[in-house]
Amino acid sequence: MDQQLLIDAVNQKMPFGKYAGRKLLELPEPYLVWFHKQGFPQGKLGEQLALMYEIKLNGLEGMLKPLLK
Repeated sequence: MDQQLLIDAVNQKMPFGKYAGRKLLELPEPYLVWFHKQGFPQGKLGEQLALMYEIKLNGLEGMLKPLLK
């Protein structure tokens, strides 16, 4: 995986919904689980949300917090 893609995903802001404006890494895990069950949006945002789901599922969130800008 390209390092810049990971940095971009961690710092991407949620563009809609209850958590609009919050960085994807800071989204609560239950919200990402809901997306996983319902289906992630199409395109780049969906890919980034799926990545955040996997990161949180595997307990790697703390390791990536230093990447937040």
